[in-house]
Amino acid sequence: METLYYSRMDSPVGPLLIGVSVSALVVLEFDRGLPKKVGGKPVQWELSEERTRKIREQLEEYFAGMRRAFDFALELRGTDFQKRCWNELLRIPYGQSRSYAEIARAVGSPKSFRAVGQANHYNPIAIVVPCHRVLAAGCFLGGYGGGLPAKTYLLRLEGATFRERGEASESPQ
Repeated sequence: METLYYSRMDSPVGPLLIGVSVSALVVLEFDRGLPKKVGGKPVQWELSEERTRKIREQLEEYFAGMRRAFDFALELRGTDFQKRCWNELLRIPYGQSRSYAEIARAVGSPKSFRAVGQANHYNPIAIVVPCHRVLAAGCFLGGYGGGLPAKTYLLRLEGATFRERGEASESPQ
């Protein structure tokens, strides 16, 4: 059984769980406890502030508005389709957004926008793999694993344009 090293971090969007392998970030999620499996495989956890220090420091810089990109290694664990989606998310520039349909087209499955939504739902590395930058058609927020207030916060932090569901929409005449 693989050992992952973890720490917890308070953030403006709530408590975060950070998990690393010996070489890369594997888990960054809204802290709901230590998962028994990562990427479908059982893991054991060992507390290590030292092994997660660089990730915590860069996240603190990001939340302070002083960092737009992360420079630590990532290890994406999921299906081939999920990894294609997550890699496409990494191509969305800071402060910009894409729709689920745009991501579906970019990964070669133009009718799979719902599957893209599911891949986002299972994204194991929140914030760094920026699923918060994916919006529903019309630039509306849509869902987010950390909750819509967290998604709103992250998009505003980055200066991205989006619409909340309560806003009036313009319809073509």
